[in-house]
Amino acid sequence: MFRPGSPLSSTGHTAESAMNSTGPGQPRPSEDARQPTAAERVRTLVESNASAVLSIPGTEPGGAGTSAPAARTVTGDGDVLLLMPGDSSAARAAAHAQDDDLTAMIEITDVAPVAVPHRIRGRAWVGGWLTPLRNGNRAEGVALLAERQPVEELLRVGEDGGPGGWTVLRLEVGEACVDDLWGPGTVEPEDFAAAPADPLARHEAELLQHLAATHGDQVRALCGLLGERAVPGGEPGCAAGGTAVPVALDRFGLRVRFTEAGGGCFDARFDFPEAVTDFTELRRAMHTLFEAALEE
Repeated sequence: MFRPGSPLSSTGHTAESAMNSTGPGQPRPSEDARQPTAAERVRTLVESNASAVLSIPGTEPGGAGTSAPAARTVTGDGDVLLLMPGDSSAARAAAHAQDDDLTAMIEITDVAPVAVPHRIRGRAWVGGWLTPLRNGNRAEGVALLAERQPVEELLRVGEDGGPGGWTVLRLEVGEACVDDLWGPGTVEPEDFAAAPADPLARHEAELLQHLAATHGDQVRALCGLLGERAVPGGEPGCAAGGTAVPVALDRFGLRVRFTEAGGGCFDARFDFPEAVTDFTELRRAMHTLFEAALEE
């Protein structure tokens, strides 16, 4: 029988052990779990709606050298395009920099879009060399951003940015790393450029919120697929009084965070029979999970 449930065994069963993992409350997967590569995870976060901050080394954290892009995307060559305020310190520094002498770092923080303990799911860092897009390159960059992340600020991209205006900067990727629900990893620039973003990433937040709000009983029923594998001691980890919240979704499967009445929590991973590429396949995969749980 198809049994898609898989507890993430390296995750502690209690709140205390969860806090002792690599990050605060960061669950870790079993070694044989199907998972996206580190490059795919970084690429997905860069192209997601997760919050991001661009910083210039040598400035104080959160200071004048730190600013948030209004939109971002990745070119076919693997460069990251950033829509920045024209009067931001990053835009001013890039405007006066020589070709490859301005280094910068993007930090992306991924927060679960549902209410669960330990909501920060991970972080990614992408470092490289920052330059402004000019002339025809700027027009191409604006068009690509408008296609991927259409925002009102794109209408105010000017020749030189300036007060109230916006500009497009390009980050040529030199290094990247991630520390998330799957664990830590480093990424080479060529791997980042070649990696696809997860096809569900843009809509993951609304999908998780829909599952939590509308299919809560079915999500909780997935606990039945775990049997006695849920907890090292053999007791069911999702006994009466606890909660079950879908905390992450990708093309390979669904991750659910089970919280017990006593306050402990753990994650379980429910793999899809096959990786999904669109909503139709996702709907079919979710039905397979829910039907398997009902048969238990």
